[in-house]
Amino acid sequence: MNLEEVKEYLLDFQKRNLPVLIERELKISYTKRIKSIIGPRRAGKTFFMYQQIKELINSGIKKESILYLNFEDTRLIEVNFKEIREIVKLHWQLYPESTKDALYIFIDEPQNMEKWEVAIRSLHDEGFNIFISGSSSRLLSKEIATSLRGRTISYLILPFSFREFLKIKNFKFDVKHLDSKEKSILLNFVDEYLEFGSFPEVILENNKENKIRIINEYFDLIVYKDIVERYKIKNIQLIKWLIKSVVSSFSKEFSVHKLYLTLKSKGMKLSKNTLYSYLSMLEDSIFAFFISKFKRSVRKKEFSINKAYLSDIGFAKLSEFSGDKGKKMENVALLELKRKANPLEQIFYWNDGKSEIDFIVTQGLKIKRLIQVCRNINDYDTKRRETKALVKASKELKCKNLLVITFDYEAEETIQGNRIKFIPLWKWSLE
Repeated sequence: MNLEEVKEYLLDFQKRNLPVLIERELKISYTKRIKSIIGPRRAGKTFFMYQQIKELINSGIKKESILYLNFEDTRLIEVNFKEIREIVKLHWQLYPESTKDALYIFIDEPQNMEKWEVAIRSLHDEGFNIFISGSSSRLLSKEIATSLRGRTISYLILPFSFREFLKIKNFKFDVKHLDSKEKSILLNFVDEYLEFGSFPEVILENNKENKIRIINEYFDLIVYKDIVERYKIKNIQLIKWLIKSVVSSFSKEFSVHKLYLTLKSKGMKLSKNTLYSYLSMLEDSIFAFFISKFKRSVRKKEFSINKAYLSDIGFAKLSEFSGDKGKKMENVALLELKRKANPLEQIFYWNDGKSEIDFIVTQGLKIKRLIQVCRNINDYDTKRRETKALVKASKELKCKNLLVITFDYEAEETIQGNRIKFIPLWKWSLE
């Protein structure tokens, strides 16, 4: 460790102003546990750390009582896990007043340092308030829970919600008093959100071609950094093909068995276990989510076909099937459900072979909500199909909380004795 470089780093952080931020809506509760922020690459984890630092300062905590270590900074690259404690001592030497207060330690990209978990566990055991965040290639909730032995509480941060998207666009309006011009602007923003997704850098970029270039770069970053390098995969062509298959199947059932048969017919030799392993890597990198079919039997849930969703709908641009606005709405709704879910809630879909419900939200053994997502609800046959499935599932699953998320239709209707609420995606997202 180069002491002069580390000293320079510590002084620079204390003297420079924190960047201007778009405040994220994710809230972290006070806990003595290590707070770990996980999420897709480029979703804004580092800036969320800055937000937590700002909140501490605004609450009266002195900046000198905050230590921020970013292990992607060249001045910290040579630091090993045994020297973290030495950095804390150096900080105290530079700012003696900080020894009188609790020290808050923020560690970004700790996985760049070998045995990082040993150092963090030691600091936690000494009573420091610790926040960690990093690329999803190594800093995953499962790994954290294992290496730090239950000392952490994890928070999922996704690309921007629609509410946060509107903040970046600086678009303000009164939901209850929306005039025709504001409504047109709002619906144009909904179209942009559904087309290009909500990574911060993509939202801020005005050129459409550049937006697509950024999305492609993110895709390559996830493939090579989070999957190929981390798992030392040699068959890069297969993993890229698999990812493209998941992208092409967003908001649809994704059958590993059918995929296996397709690959087998092409003369590729691999096992189903390999495919399941690769899909697990995709899920661990938070590139995709897979939700299972709702079954009363736990065993049946484990063997059901899952539905695939992308961690950002912008990745649909990588597929030739990216034009289905209804499927995009469904994917966006799943991400919003994940943002809004409490820790005890789970999300499933329901399919009895004839009818399908996009989302079932449960808490423990209780079914809380049944949700359909439908773009063209003004079409009679479409509306009849979607509401018929809701009524059928409501009776079978004994749930009366029925919702249809639409593009721009809002109403409450009674259908076959069942009260069904219809609400536009943008309005539901802003609730």
